[in-house]
Amino acid sequence: MSVSTAASAQTICAQLPVLGRDVTVPLVTGGEVTYAALDYAASAPALQRVWDDVAAYAPYYGSVHRGAGYLSQLSTDLFENARKTVTEFLDCREDDQLIFTRSTTDSLNLLAAALPADCQVFVFETEHHASLLPWLHPIAAAPRAARVSYLDAPRTPRQAVETLEKALAARDPQGPALVCVTGASNVTGELWPVRELAAAAHAHGARIVLDAAQLAPHHPVSVRDLDVDWVAFSGHKLYAPFGSGVLAGRADWLRAADPYLAGGGASRKVTRREDGGVDVEWHESAARHEAGSPNVIGAYSIASACKALTEAGFDTLVAREQHLIEKVRQGLAEVPEVRVLSLFGDDAPRVGVISFVVEGWNSSHFAAALSAEYGIGVRDGLFCAHPLVRTLLGSDPQTQGECGAPEAAPGEKSLNAIRVSFGAGTPDEHVERFVNAVRELVADGAKWSYRTEDGRCVPAV
Repeated sequence: MSVSTAASAQTICAQLPVLGRDVTVPLVTGGEVTYAALDYAASAPALQRVWDDVAAYAPYYGSVHRGAGYLSQLSTDLFENARKTVTEFLDCREDDQLIFTRSTTDSLNLLAAALPADCQVFVFETEHHASLLPWLHPIAAAPRAARVSYLDAPRTPRQAVETLEKALAARDPQGPALVCVTGASNVTGELWPVRELAAAAHAHGARIVLDAAQLAPHHPVSVRDLDVDWVAFSGHKLYAPFGSGVLAGRADWLRAADPYLAGGGASRKVTRREDGGVDVEWHESAARHEAGSPNVIGAYSIASACKALTEAGFDTLVAREQHLIEKVRQGLAEVPEVRVLSLFGDDAPRVGVISFVVEGWNSSHFAAALSAEYGIGVRDGLFCAHPLVRTLLGSDPQTQGECGAPEAAPGEKSLNAIRVSFGAGTPDEHVERFVNAVRELVADGAKWSYRTEDGRCVPAV
């Protein structure tokens, strides 16, 4: 590591320390070790600053909106200021709406419920289930599912744009259309050509929503610069694991749709009719889709994380993360039995998310050994992106019946992979320990025996 890179690492770790950095965990082989959290893509640890901000506010927590008491007014100001902070973080347009939700999944289901009648949705098969499935699922607010066109996995960014352009050119130009695309893959970490896909969508009269769950923690996301119509992300991947998410973007479809949830907060006026029923006038602001008592702490924690990342500077964050990515990729490349999964190839830009398989190992078994024998937390499976992972692993035989092997139908292969992911707060020592552990497990095998329990590979007692 160069002197400048080492200084950058120390600066980022000092500016953005995370909770759990000193937690020790037991090893099945005896003793304890500092836990290496390398599962950021599932849920990133909370920034220390986010935790401190939430703890400082907690004694002043109160119900937001319409409360006359001091704590209610303070909480309302904090909630609405959080909305403003996140709006600025995303560089939204002046007339955009920002709605606080529970997660990326919740955000995209909300947008699915707000689609105009007869809307056609275009989505690549490579998407996370959060952006792959909501368009098929009718709910009370949108009783008819959209017409969905699933596009084949592209093998280059250019092919992604060409595939979308071809599909959009063949659609009915009179009806509304929406394109849903990820910013960074939760499986390969590869960056998608969002700006070019947005241009293609708009050229064919369609709108586009960006799933930024894996992009926002690693790169700046500008709604204006990318020219997307909506963006969705989750707090728990942005170092703010307090059960909140965001949907931000154009207001017209959201204002025209029935509320995502019906209840207090979404309603402006409710009156009884002479026939015994009720008439409801709904808000047109973000409150229309924020029924119930808002998650003030969740919203505040996202705003706190947005401020922390902005102040640290994404240029520094990206440079630091690229250093870690290269360290992991170079280490894995030195192990012939390891194959890193990729759609766009080795040279594709990516965030700190890397998935791979190891020849001769079931991925669940390998991940269990990393945890039990080395204190390293990674993830194994299909990562809620089953079509993508199955495409990437389609030609790889996997041993059926091995510890933790997922169940497969007769004649099918048992498929799963290992994912390592990291970001702000990840020290070099964690990725170095991971690379060394991979080398040792491949060369020497596991030191412990394992068994399958409830579909998971666990150390045998």
